[in-house]
Amino acid sequence: MFTNILSATDLVEARDAPVTAAFEIAGQNNGQLHILHVLESASPANRDLVKHFKTGQELESNPLYEKQVLAAIRHTYADQLRNHPHCEISVSTGYPFEEILNRGRKIGTDLIVIGPHSSRARQKGVVRVKGKVGSTAEGVILNECCPVMIINQDLAHEKLRFKRIILGMDFSDSCLAAFRFALKMARVYGSKIFAYNMLPVPPGSQYTQARYQADVNAAQHKLAAVCREIPPQIEAECRVWGGVHPHLEILKYAAAKEADTIVMGSHTTDKEGKWYVGSAVERVSFRATCPVIVITEPAVLPR
Repeated sequence: MFTNILSATDLVEARDAPVTAAFEIAGQNNGQLHILHVLESASPANRDLVKHFKTGQELESNPLYEKQVLAAIRHTYADQLRNHPHCEISVSTGYPFEEILNRGRKIGTDLIVIGPHSSRARQKGVVRVKGKVGSTAEGVILNECCPVMIINQDLAHEKLRFKRIILGMDFSDSCLAAFRFALKMARVYGSKIFAYNMLPVPPGSQYTQARYQADVNAAQHKLAAVCREIPPQIEAECRVWGGVHPHLEILKYAAAKEADTIVMGSHTTDKEGKWYVGSAVERVSFRATCPVIVITEPAVLPR
């Protein structure tokens, strides 16, 4: 299913969980793996000014330094490279999400595998904002229509067999695209799909049990209409229940079902019509113990 994979890393001398997972997925599919390391610009005024990966000193990026970085990455993944001949490693200079997008479009990737935030945040003196997926991942998700897999920790091989898929469903265009993608995954991997919709429960005594039950019934009817598209050969479970924080309920459901992956739609919109990565996607992505695959409906990409 995934035959042309791009994995981006900001690490040079240490193995990165997204890259390790990408090796595994590419091996399963006998696919081509592209590893990209971006020499992140240290100054908005000069994109070629970067920090040395060992000393942290600023220098002008040049072909000799790029070769040094490339050699260090090859050394880091020497074992995996010996077992996976269809792998290409490249180094570029610029802003990470732009370079990832450019590389992905150039090679026609069908999966991008990245981490949820920069592992060099402490080195850069940046404190990650609670609830944010990270500027690089956010930039890729907001502008790319191929699946983006977010991995935030090392995973056992079994977690990359994708046998148990949680599908977060809010009936948006992106979530319906995620639903179609989950069906494709289930056909290829022989997976069971667990489709879940959280009914927002407003605070206050005016929201009665009778109103809650009526809302649950309506949501179940709507979810059942979507799930009727699941062919009989794919095992599925569709659930609705109330909650306050979608990301916590999705994570709770994923833990209960021992999920191998969570598939979610990407975009939502604010009152001014500006698209942004949904808060549930952000919060699930850096807390999940399994891969999170974010799907973007091309129609909702920023114009």
